[in-house]
Amino acid sequence: MEHHLSARGQQLVASPPLAPYILEHFARAEDAWDPASNPGGYIALCIAENRTMWDTLVPQLGNYRNIPPRVLGYDAMVGNLEFRQKLAAFMGRAFLGRTVEAEQLAAVAGAGAVLELLFHVIADPGDAVLVPTPSYAGFWADLETRDQLQIIPVHCRSNDGFRLTTQALDRALAQAERPVKALLFTTPNNPLGTVYSRAELLEILEWSDRSGVHVVFDEVYALSVFGERPFVSVASLRASLGPRAHVVWAFSKDFGASGLRCGVLMSENPGVLAAVDALAYWAACSGDTQWLLGELVADRDFVDPFIRNMQARLGQTYAQLCAALDAHGITYLPAQAGFFLICDMRPFLDEPSWAGEDRLWRRIVDEANVNLTPGSACRVVEPGFFRLCYASEPTQAVLEAVARVAGVVAPGDSAG
Repeated sequence: MEHHLSARGQQLVASPPLAPYILEHFARAEDAWDPASNPGGYIALCIAENRTMWDTLVPQLGNYRNIPPRVLGYDAMVGNLEFRQKLAAFMGRAFLGRTVEAEQLAAVAGAGAVLELLFHVIADPGDAVLVPTPSYAGFWADLETRDQLQIIPVHCRSNDGFRLTTQALDRALAQAERPVKALLFTTPNNPLGTVYSRAELLEILEWSDRSGVHVVFDEVYALSVFGERPFVSVASLRASLGPRAHVVWAFSKDFGASGLRCGVLMSENPGVLAAVDALAYWAACSGDTQWLLGELVADRDFVDPFIRNMQARLGQTYAQLCAALDAHGITYLPAQAGFFLICDMRPFLDEPSWAGEDRLWRRIVDEANVNLTPGSACRVVEPGFFRLCYASEPTQAVLEAVARVAGVVAPGDSAG
């Protein structure tokens, strides 16, 4: 069929930016598991959503539906000022660790939109961005599709717990064949579930100062922490982060509201904020959503207990998952935050190669009807690691999925 597309339109059709595991998820989503009506149905352990608090959040949102007429009209494309004032108050006390001004915030349609707009204004087509691995798979689509940047992975390895060092950043910077404009650093880490210490974050900030590149701290899991180490925001480390350090947060993870599409940029660089504002028309968050979320974050009597309960539920679900993985002999890296952990499936590969990892992923999908995120999508440098997300399905479904996976990779131990 002749579609009469531009060259870039043809490229999008020929090579969709979504990863294969996501396309597989959408293809199977209608066959979702149900313990009574569809016990053999599809179970998605590849989607980083937290649905454990929907039973609490959904009825509460109904209390904020007395919408004023003004939200139906045009407003600031980076967010209504009153909404940003409520955001600033909430973010400052909930996780940033210091006061921020509404004028330092830009709210647009999701964290992905924040990243695309931010990198559009701090880097030019063909420039490079350093991303430590393992990484969130979606960064490649966010930065390379329309911004036309090139991500340079900074590979970390399993033998030292995938620890990032500034020496590795220096090597990547020195070996880059194009200008490196920024480092994108995720804290807490996706997919590792790592919570970084104050000293580790200061080291990253100091590296950025020394190298002269921007550093973007993706803090979308700032409140989704259930381990012993408390979250530390980079914003709390200095009275001023300066013009090259920026923070990204969103409602998608900590509030389990990815469908509402609202992400937030915090920056102290007025030029960056002005340039993002100039693009925000094409990524604006709806006035209705801003009203709803503004009322939510200003309702301390609800929000503060909600966050505590969310963290407790995450910790309980994580503990049940770990017990199931232990029982089935599936090794994993302990996590302290997020909705996921990394499983070490290297013993179950038919050969230690990316083709072997792909075959194992395919077997799990086809034989167990369970979808994990393969390590290749997270740019893990060693084949055989898989991300398992455990908060987007009921715990009963997660435990069923683990048993199914064990039945595929280690059938002799699947009853353990």
